[in-house]
Amino acid sequence: RWQRALLWAVLLAAWEAAWGQLRYPVPEEMPKGSFVGDVAKDLGLQLPALKDRDAHVFDTGRTRYFFLDLQNGHLSMMEQVDREEICAAVAKCVLNFEILVKRPMNIYKGEVEILDINDNPPSFPERRNVLEISENTAPGTRFPLERAHDPDIGVNSLQNYECSESSYFTLDVKTGGDGVKYPELLLVKSLDREQQAAHHLVLTATDNGIPVKSGSTTIQIIVLDGNDNAPEFTQSVYKVTLREDVAVGSRVLQVTATDRDEGPNAEVKYSFFQIPEKFDKTFKMDSESGEIVVIENLNFEEHEFYELVVQARDAGGLSSHSKVLIKVVDVNNYVPEIVIMSVFTPVPEDTALGTVIAIFSVQDRDSGANGEVQCSISDSHPFRLEKSFDNYYRVVTAELLDREQVSEYNITVRAADGGSPALQSSAVLALRVLDVNDNAPVFLQERYSARLAENNAAGALVLTDAPPGSTVLNVSASDADAGTNAHITYGFGEMPKKVLQKFMVDGETGMITLQESLDFEDTRAFSLAVEARDGGGLVAHCKVEVEVLDVNDNAPEV
Repeated sequence: RWQRALLWAVLLAAWEAAWGQLRYPVPEEMPKGSFVGDVAKDLGLQLPALKDRDAHVFDTGRTRYFFLDLQNGHLSMMEQVDREEICAAVAKCVLNFEILVKRPMNIYKGEVEILDINDNPPSFPERRNVLEISENTAPGTRFPLERAHDPDIGVNSLQNYECSESSYFTLDVKTGGDGVKYPELLLVKSLDREQQAAHHLVLTATDNGIPVKSGSTTIQIIVLDGNDNAPEFTQSVYKVTLREDVAVGSRVLQVTATDRDEGPNAEVKYSFFQIPEKFDKTFKMDSESGEIVVIENLNFEEHEFYELVVQARDAGGLSSHSKVLIKVVDVNNYVPEIVIMSVFTPVPEDTALGTVIAIFSVQDRDSGANGEVQCSISDSHPFRLEKSFDNYYRVVTAELLDREQVSEYNITVRAADGGSPALQSSAVLALRVLDVNDNAPVFLQERYSARLAENNAAGALVLTDAPPGSTVLNVSASDADAGTNAHITYGFGEMPKKVLQKFMVDGETGMITLQESLDFEDTRAFSLAVEARDGGGLVAHCKVEVEVLDVNDNAPEV
């Protein structure tokens, strides 16, 4: 059966993968390394892309069950999984995971359904049970028997009970409102201790798996003499509601039963009947008063409902039973948890609008409104918050970035649940803005001027970065960018060869010096084109006007 279910589930998984939702079925108890699904094929990704985009698998729980092989794109089992261990009695056992890829960043949600196999037979808490019944018990009286437990589900779980033949008893199996089968022994013929003091029966529980599995327990019935009135509870069902934060030692309720007999046969003792071991550590019952108290902290997220069977037994061995139904009310006791999955930093300042900067998820273990979480970020940042799916969010750019105005951002993510009062948590996303060469150098002046006497020796200063007001004027440029984008080198633009032979400029300082002496009688002024170029290739221009001053270096000629 599970093979056919697996085939249908595989076909369904292929259809849903096209919509970004991966679903794979896997039978429980598969060995470590077993194939789960072809993630690369179902997401339409090539194998080199998985490795280049740094694909990772995240399990939503605390235990890792899967790993992603980047060599073949297969999702495989990290370890052998026992469905009954991780999902208990849950009808559909689903393990969730997410696949995160980068460049560009995206996330895909997936789930693996663990299919049940018939690997557990029904079993009883005890291999031998003793039932004491008075010979005065009237035919038609019912005696609840211990239920068998089968951790499997569906047809693989407990389906029926059978009992060995007896002329005094017959087996009646009732199905409760919760779908659980309860075996009861029905007395069909009056007992006579003097004729037969004990009866022996075999109770067998079976499932409907392939192959069918079963478990048995023996029932020894001891017939008691005398006492012909069993205790009677004041209610057949007791109901109570408790907050999950009720203090340990608090009183739950008190049950009461009376017995119409006299003397020792009317003395009633109270106890739990067939209480599961995990509930036995949660509640305690006073055998004398019938009062039930809490002996450990309750947790709505683990158990929101308890069904207990209590027994009242007199000294003559007669007993009766009643149910106690305890409903637990959720209290807002879990703070929302923010899990940062990926942050894109540093982010270039020319990043396009709508680029995903970070992905995170929020979880709240409470239920109902107490577990409904709202997330927000500050409106003062150039980012906005978008909800991806379920409890996943992403932070995207809402405005263009400018490193020259703001070089770093600390984005506070806040999560608040719907409880009253609401519980809140926060996390900080630290983003650094990466410089882009979007600013050209700027000269302090567009035009510079200098006066220089003729006949100066080569190497004489024309212009340096000396402060304004000095006899040597400055040529200097600045750049608002950072790093190599702000590093400036100086040089001459296009000029006649004659001019380039007479002047030179220092690439780092911007100092202009003579290479040859000047002659007033030859050229009285020069116009120099100076460039400032940053590390990213952006250029600024300025003019330097040099006036040559005459020196009396020529005698009169007749």
